Amino acid sequence: MGQDDNGSACPSHPFDDDKLKEECGIFGTIGVAEAANFTALGLHALQHRGQEAGGIVAYSPDSGFNSVRRFGYVRDNFTSQKVMETLPGQLAIGHVRYSTSGNKGQTAIRDVQPFFGEFSMGGAAIAHNGNITNADELRRELIERGSIFQSSSDSECIIHLMARSLQKNIPERMKDALRRVEGAFSVVAMTRTKLIGVRDPLGVRPLVLGKIGDGWALASETCALDIIGADFVREIEPGEMVVITREGVESHRPFAQAKSRFCIFEHVYFSRPDSILGGTSVYETRRQIGVELARETPVDADIVCPVPDSGTPAAIGYSAESGIPFALGIVRNQYVGRTFIEPTEQIRNMGVRLKLNVNRALIKGKRVVLVDDSVVRGTTSRKIKEMILDAGATEVHFRIASPPTSWPCFYGVDTPERDKLLASSMSEDEMCEHLGVDSLRFISLDGLYRAVGEAKGRDPNTPQYCDACFSGDYPVRPADMVARGFELKAAE
Repeated sequence: MGQDDNGSACPSHPFDDDKLKEECGIFGTIGVAEAANFTALGLHALQHRGQEAGGIVAYSPDSGFNSVRRFGYVRDNFTSQKVMETLPGQLAIGHVRYSTSGNKGQTAIRDVQPFFGEFSMGGAAIAHNGNITNADELRRELIERGSIFQSSSDSECIIHLMARSLQKNIPERMKDALRRVEGAFSVVAMTRTKLIGVRDPLGVRPLVLGKIGDGWALASETCALDIIGADFVREIEPGEMVVITREGVESHRPFAQAKSRFCIFEHVYFSRPDSILGGTSVYETRRQIGVELARETPVDADIVCPVPDSGTPAAIGYSAESGIPFALGIVRNQYVGRTFIEPTEQIRNMGVRLKLNVNRALIKGKRVVLVDDSVVRGTTSRKIKEMILDAGATEVHFRIASPPTSWPCFYGVDTPERDKLLASSMSEDEMCEHLGVDSLRFISLDGLYRAVGEAKGRDPNTPQYCDACFSGDYPVRPADMVARGFELKAAE
């Protein structure tokens, strides 16, 4: 397998550590000329889901499977004609990542997906979005039986499980492997003639199907279909496997049926606002979150300002419902990336000013409502509050477009350990005092459910979404973490 292991790790920006990060985005296409170029465009549209590294595997009958894996942005690695010429063929899959498993922040090129395996019936490559919650157990078992792992990623377990299956073709081997896997997974995979897409039985992570000319595409979000001019066909359903060839799409159901528990934080933050989730515009859902937030947590103020960019749709909704004027009181510098210069202590102490600047003319003398998507550690919120007060605001009121994040995610989101989450050890009032603001209020869990279309709110007996980061209600027991000493919420 041709493989390019050049490049160096992309250092994270010093002020990006106070947001939850998706693990990755996945994309695949079949039946189009220069499939790798389409895949690169799709990954570019999914860059928000992973900025640490990316990879593409392509297949052509003449040269077989070829791969390029690089650290950094898609635009810096997969726009070179010289690079893309090494990935010929009408079939390709790709992956962009943050590390949630494996060596966080110390990624080796061998951890970058897609992963490839050579089987008796031919090669296969696989890219995975999510997190396998029994990966430690599987890894121990596989190593004891002779498997040799090349990476620290949980996703590699799938390839080894496929290799040990006795089934006669790769889709059947993949079914075998994924039946052993616990946790959350959306997968795109490829053989020499097939593009395969799978979602776990609960459908925690997203995956959509698109049509482009005579070809097909699979992607984490609809915005990646838009960029290549593909028509959105449908979402891959929870627990479904699709096998796509030149003849069309076959649907399989390899898992026992279960009630869907899609990640509700996809609506709040992870997905791009121009994507469609569950038939609804992400932008419209976030605007509705702001409407619910205004109904639940009114306040007397002069202007409503978003913390850019993710707080903007909710701030628009909050303004519309409350009647308080909307204003861009904070402006984002779009040119501070994760590859910024290594900061000196003096620059580091400037905090978020490198990234955000206050529009002083709007803020001075005003009572300001700041709308943000979440509070994780609270470090950025404190710095933003100080900037707003320095600009002459008379009051600062935080309104948060998600419930308090008080539990870590084990299903493919990079969350800090529980004791680093502000809401795990403080009440709303204590957080307000800690941040030094005039008021701090979060949307309720029921309010969030209403905003995403559940008119009666959250069903406590059978929740409609995965909301473990807010509720501590984990739909799949995080076996590896429990074995390491993680304490689940006591039964009520």
